[in-house]
Amino acid sequence: MIKIANAPCSWGVLEFELEGEAAGYEQVLDEMKSCGYEGTELGDWGFMPTDPKALRAEMDKRSFQLLGAFVPVLMKDRSKHAAGVEQAVRTAKLMADAGFPNAFIVLADENGSIPERTKNAGRVTPGLGLSSDEWKIFAEGAELIARRVKEETGLRTVFHHHCAGYVETPEEIDTLLQLTDPNLVGLVLDMGHYMFGGGDPLAALKKYAGRIWHIHFKDYDPKAGAKSKELGWDYFQSVNGGVFCELGKGAVDFKSIVAELHRQQYNDWIVVEQDVLPGMGNPKVCAQRNRDFIETLG
Repeated sequence: MIKIANAPCSWGVLEFELEGEAAGYEQVLDEMKSCGYEGTELGDWGFMPTDPKALRAEMDKRSFQLLGAFVPVLMKDRSKHAAGVEQAVRTAKLMADAGFPNAFIVLADENGSIPERTKNAGRVTPGLGLSSDEWKIFAEGAELIARRVKEETGLRTVFHHHCAGYVETPEEIDTLLQLTDPNLVGLVLDMGHYMFGGGDPLAALKKYAGRIWHIHFKDYDPKAGAKSKELGWDYFQSVNGGVFCELGKGAVDFKSIVAELHRQQYNDWIVVEQDVLPGMGNPKVCAQRNRDFIETLG
């Protein structure tokens, strides 16, 4: 049976330094629970308790599962790999010690920190990509982090393709997966980021079936995407402009995606994400609408 979770980013808790103040973790978790979700991801380090017993108590209080934690690393720079290992292992150890051995490290590029990629999110051209040497370093870093996480905590690592980073387009995702060990590095397929990055998420679900270990349900608004292209918005302007809309209001074919998940006998978690930044709207209302939409999908 597929189980449905949400994530703190749907309440504006993001890895980026943005204006406005997001809600605290107790409010976020309580509102998730009230909307019918059964689990969550961790959010930024320090957003939820960093003591394993306290973290477990917060999850148990709501009968929640903890599914994973987002760890961004500037992987094209080899000098950042050691710090990335330290951050990922610390985060994985917290989740493992709290009693969630099936949680994932959701590894990603340091999205939003690379000016040319941030400026051109959703419309990346070949000249903005990595060189062959940089790709080797990037893949080396991803494998190193995944290996150390597995050796030291037993947790697995999935890579999150993400707009405003170096792994955004279908071609870039292909390259990373070809360069990394399929037993070490899985893929979290994010439907909205995949579509904003120029791909068809249903096709990706079929193509990478054996490599997808985790799934994010996020929708993509093609009207906002077209406006982003026309006005030259950067990634943050695109998000603020609603490029990731409520589920069912964008172009992602979730009905066909759910049918394909059933065909593949996927019986794990789906994490709903909609980046509702402070001032954009009411996160709880959006989360409830997203949950209600999923109910219509069977």
